[in-house]
Amino acid sequence: MYSFSGTNIDPAVRTISIATIQNNTPQGPAYLTQRFTEDLKDYFQQNTNLQIVPRDGDLQFDGNIVAFDFAPASIQQVDGVDQAGSNRLTIQVRIRFTNTKDDKQSFEQVFQNFDDFPASRNIATINSDPNAVRTTTTKIITDIFNKSVANW
Repeated sequence: MYSFSGTNIDPAVRTISIATIQNNTPQGPAYLTQRFTEDLKDYFQQNTNLQIVPRDGDLQFDGNIVAFDFAPASIQQVDGVDQAGSNRLTIQVRIRFTNTKDDKQSFEQVFQNFDDFPASRNIATINSDPNAVRTTTTKIITDIFNKSVANW
């Protein structure tokens, strides 16, 4: 069955459970675990008719954040000294997806995305700006959604 949101969900699938996606890295803001998990739930609620249940859903997600890296993305010379021209935030999330109605669609995969920031922004300013991190995590959530229910 196809829908206007681009999903390809079997009509027998009615529920979804999303376990807390833990941050297993020493980096990242304190709110990352809760924000990522809630944003993932919200995305599925907005784009499907599936009912979210605490556990044992027809579709099940669990996983963890495995990388949260902030490093120079480009180097430029200023007065003969190499400096970061921009900084890149890269986040990786390992997701285990189980489709209890069709195990062939189940998978485990690491999803990664990044955003570049001006050299004037350091990791402290990025972590204290919820929208900066959310831009990167939203891209990852879209990729998870597309892989699991849109079959892209």
